[in-house]
Amino acid sequence: MAAIGTGRDEGLSRGIGTFGLAAATVNAVIGAGIFSLPAGMARAAGPYALVAYLFCAVAMGAVVLCFAEAGSRVPTSGGPYGYVEQAFGPLPGFVMGVLLWLAAVLASGGIAAGLADALAHFFPVLAGALPRAGIIVGVLGGLTLVNLAGARIASRLIAGATAVKLLPLALFVGVGLFFLDPAKIGAGVAPDAAGVGRAVLLSLFAFQGMETALGVSGEVANPARTLPRALIGAMLFVTIAYVAIQMVAQGLLGAGLGASKAPLADGMATIDPRLGLLLLAGTALSLAAWLGSDILGAPRMLFAFARDGFLPRALGEVSARKVPANAILVHAAIAITLAVTGTFEELVVLSSLAGCALYIGGCAAVWRLRQRDVALAGPPVRLPALGLWVVLGIVSMAACIALASWAEIGGLFAVIAGSVLLYGAVRRR
Repeated sequence: MAAIGTGRDEGLSRGIGTFGLAAATVNAVIGAGIFSLPAGMARAAGPYALVAYLFCAVAMGAVVLCFAEAGSRVPTSGGPYGYVEQAFGPLPGFVMGVLLWLAAVLASGGIAAGLADALAHFFPVLAGALPRAGIIVGVLGGLTLVNLAGARIASRLIAGATAVKLLPLALFVGVGLFFLDPAKIGAGVAPDAAGVGRAVLLSLFAFQGMETALGVSGEVANPARTLPRALIGAMLFVTIAYVAIQMVAQGLLGAGLGASKAPLADGMATIDPRLGLLLLAGTALSLAAWLGSDILGAPRMLFAFARDGFLPRALGEVSARKVPANAILVHAAIAITLAVTGTFEELVVLSSLAGCALYIGGCAAVWRLRQRDVALAGPPVRLPALGLWVVLGIVSMAACIALASWAEIGGLFAVIAGSVLLYGAVRRR
């Protein structure tokens, strides 16, 4: 069988190792949301928030296992776009690619705007429209320059930024464990079924992001070995971190957790106000580090589209530094525009639902890839009980989509329908 990734990834340097990819995945998943998520989880599920996390971790675990084998079979730029395309053909792959990139660029714009707002919280002089735009352009522009310097340099920077970003979270858990009140962990109003469902959706949003990091699959060294190890290791780390953070937050704030605007900072402030300020600074650092992972992975989707003839050829060109420079610049420019204008906020939920659709496509694709014995980069990983993980992943993601409103579900299907029409128009032309 022809390797679809050969031509698409020509000219790229496979220099990203297991630790670099795992760090990018952790960085993409653990975003700024974790600094405020415990409060939303407590409002939705009360003392059962930890159960919602674990339920979502099991569902996402099935998806991660499917993606690990799929990635070892089709290690190409675009990640899930390549898996679905190889399994079901160019049209489904194109739809997955559109969903992947759209979700990423919307999230990038939102997080850049959030970073500007976080800095304005510390320094009110930065709250004006012009300073806000300057922060957004400066941060995204600086991260773009780093990525233009080469994938290896960018991945190393992200690995370092991820370690620094995790320090406030490690401080929160490490210190908070010694001051929490076990009786407070079970405090709060018992939720109804709708509340638990809402908590599952919130925790699912927190677990999403690995698909962005997988956008650099065409630049991963020894992908059949690196991709599964990096994915599984990263998501295990994320699960443990989320459960620990939620438990400490509940143990410090108890029934008051749901009312907090900055739960981690408020929790640390009960121990020492200076620790609370440190956690607030950690929020800004988390936002910036997440943007670095997005600019590393998401532009490769535009690059893959261009290499496959769906976008102008210029976006498929590789620079002297062996990176898709034009794709990176276009992605960053769109993210900056979204962040400055703020018109994308209504699509945040759609971005999350698009992730569910991507996961369904990826889980279905791995079954087809194994049936056809696709292996584009050496012997792939063969997970035991793959059928179980495929069914669990698809059913759980479909259930999460069903928890959204009819308008939100309609928006998701509108994007899918628009992608199909765009594909047909390009092919006819």
